[in-house]
Amino acid sequence: MNQEKIGKFIADCRKEQNLTQETLAEKLGITYIAVSKWECGKGLPDASIMMELCKILKITVNDLLSGEKVIKEDYQKKLEKNIIDTIDYSNKKVSEKNKLIYEMIMFFGLGLIFIAFTIYPSESSWGTIHSIIGLLISTFGFINIKSGKTILKKILPGICYFMIGFILLLLLDYSNVVLNKVAPRFSYLIETGDTIITYKTPLCNVYRINRNTKNEYYIIDTKKEFKESNIPISPFNRDKSGIENIIQYKNKYVGSNSNDSHLIDNLPLSEYGYVFEIDSENLGLIIDYHITDWYINENFYLEKSLLYNSVSIFALIDNVEKITYNFSGNSYTVTRNQIEKLYPNYIDITNNKINKSNFNKYLENKMNNNNFVENIFKKIFESN
Repeated sequence: MNQEKIGKFIADCRKEQNLTQETLAEKLGITYIAVSKWECGKGLPDASIMMELCKILKITVNDLLSGEKVIKEDYQKKLEKNIIDTIDYSNKKVSEKNKLIYEMIMFFGLGLIFIAFTIYPSESSWGTIHSIIGLLISTFGFINIKSGKTILKKILPGICYFMIGFILLLLLDYSNVVLNKVAPRFSYLIETGDTIITYKTPLCNVYRINRNTKNEYYIIDTKKEFKESNIPISPFNRDKSGIENIIQYKNKYVGSNSNDSHLIDNLPLSEYGYVFEIDSENLGLIIDYHITDWYINENFYLEKSLLYNSVSIFALIDNVEKITYNFSGNSYTVTRNQIEKLYPNYIDITNNKINKSNFNKYLENKMNNNNFVENIFKKIFESN
């Protein structure tokens, strides 16, 4: 069925009847834009108005579908051909309409996945549920778009589509975990402890430590080498305060305000706000925290922080000799000599500049031992 030929024939017949597109459209109860589309070969009249159109143009339906006035001798032959072409055209239109519907369904499913990833927090099970539902809806649309004649030729690509989509969701979730340090959405097992939540996913294990506190941090174990017994646990935010981060602020001299500020800002207690000053005469640091010391002393957090900060500062700033920590309640002072003599394995931590493994072993891990912290704190610090 040649739409362009039919469109030109409609235009010629309209002109023969001295009708404009607007007049013809008015007689048929449609817009002139529809008439224009016919005449440009971009569509055909609906079957519901075809008889009325032919009556106005003084032609037969057979003439209209042929795109020309059919002579008597060819009438039957043209009629049969037009019937077949009309059926094919109708089937094509139905198929195109169905394809459009299923494409909309497919993209609706993808949109649902996007919403699930952007609206729901990563630890919410609703985000996971809606992502899977979205993928199933999208797969349903994809299957019905396929033109395969048999169910098998539709189902197999659909299975592949779902599997590829699911793998992409896992990779997207993994990227989100790594980049934003959040809980994964697609966990097949979640284990909850006192301070740790373990999320087991097909691609990695994720450990959420100090959950729902200011010092919450994540460890992403792609090799799945950690167990609860050997997972690096710190009472502080390890991403900020861990040696892997603070070692960048190692400096020979106290007094580099930018470097000193960045180091203090990444150490524990900075979350409560602080100001600091340099005691140039005594090569010292004076740090004033905006909080009362007893207010933050649950589970020896104050003692752990002051020990951790002191060892870190003395290890990373070569010439600092004295640190004073001021709170609205008390002041605490410590010297390099006290740390070197009284803190166990300090020399091992600072051996060959900074030994990261020993730093974690003899400082970070020791902060989880309350008895150790209490005893060492009493030996080292002088409360003024």
